[in-house]
Amino acid sequence: MAPTTPRIAIIGAGPGGLTCARVLQCHGVPVTVFDHEASADARPQAGALALQMTEGQAALRAAGLHEEFAALARPEGQEMRLLDHTATVLFQYTPAPGETGRPEIDRGELRRLLLDSLTPESVRWGSYLRTLHPLGDGRHKAEFDDGHTETFDLVIGADGAWSRVRPMLSDATPHYTGVTVVESRFEDADTRHPDVARLVGGGSMRAESADKALIAHRDSRGRIRLCAAFRGSEDWALEAGVHRADTEAVRAALLDRFAGWDERLLALLRDNEGGFLNRPLFALPVPHTWTHTPGLTLLGDAAHLMSPFAGAGAGLAMLDGAELAQALAGHGDPDEAVRAYETAMLPRAAEAAAAAARVLAEALAPDAPRGSLRHLRAGSGDLRP
Repeated sequence: MAPTTPRIAIIGAGPGGLTCARVLQCHGVPVTVFDHEASADARPQAGALALQMTEGQAALRAAGLHEEFAALARPEGQEMRLLDHTATVLFQYTPAPGETGRPEIDRGELRRLLLDSLTPESVRWGSYLRTLHPLGDGRHKAEFDDGHTETFDLVIGADGAWSRVRPMLSDATPHYTGVTVVESRFEDADTRHPDVARLVGGGSMRAESADKALIAHRDSRGRIRLCAAFRGSEDWALEAGVHRADTEAVRAALLDRFAGWDERLLALLRDNEGGFLNRPLFALPVPHTWTHTPGLTLLGDAAHLMSPFAGAGAGLAMLDGAELAQALAGHGDPDEAVRAYETAMLPRAAEAAAAAARVLAEALAPDAPRGSLRHLRAGSGDLRP
């Protein structure tokens, strides 16, 4: 009797999950992606991603999408500046003509590229996974929030930091890193905020000092995204007597926290468009591992949530997705394919997560920016959140 085609579900339509689905479909393997968002456009995909040649770009090559990516990517986004709190430029990197080691692409453009590459109806929006019920032999019944259930031979958790699949494999939960990022933005920066645009340059800028950092980088639509990062409690706003929805109160609190910095840097906090977004940073323990369980696996943040300060998360998730899909397409036994994938992915993820934790620790250290400057001079790569 010919083997039956396994039913595969991917939970989460982020870059990793969509890359996995695309590569599976390239090999003729059917798959369904479930995502809790109401539609592809339900939430703005803000910011940009820098995709390394050996991670995100390698995954896009496996997905047959590298040419389309190259047409959308911005090599100029590789430009990088490191400043101190006096706005003195300590390090500047300008990419050579034709250099494509880490070009940037807007998150929304990458998501659209991946979604458009899938067969119609591959993604079921508005499908929030409530729980999984083991049925034996690696099969699981997935129960969704609307009450409907489906049975799968393999469930891939690509559902991010607060994964609903992870508890079936691991008791680990994300912990607060002690660092919070507060985001804001500048629209039409070159025209409306020329001084800020010059300070940031063509790609990204980071200023660090004494457990704090201001990070800004461009996207393809003339926006500059600002991140004010600092050490403190998750309840920093409550402790400061500030309601996070009160834009001007948050602005005043941030200006107070960064008091003494150069006025050119404080303008990033004073003159932005407002509408601050509070984003405490969480990470999984390092290393995060689990005992292989037939019918289940994880990729991306669900498997190795780490600090974004090394800029590795999305690219690693995409590489996870591509390698898992290739393993599944190349093995007659899906369980052996998952074992092979986990054997390669888990140590790689542990190494990357440890490096990301070091970058975060040094970027927001009492002697910052000394550690970041050392990394950049050593050619250690990106330092963006």
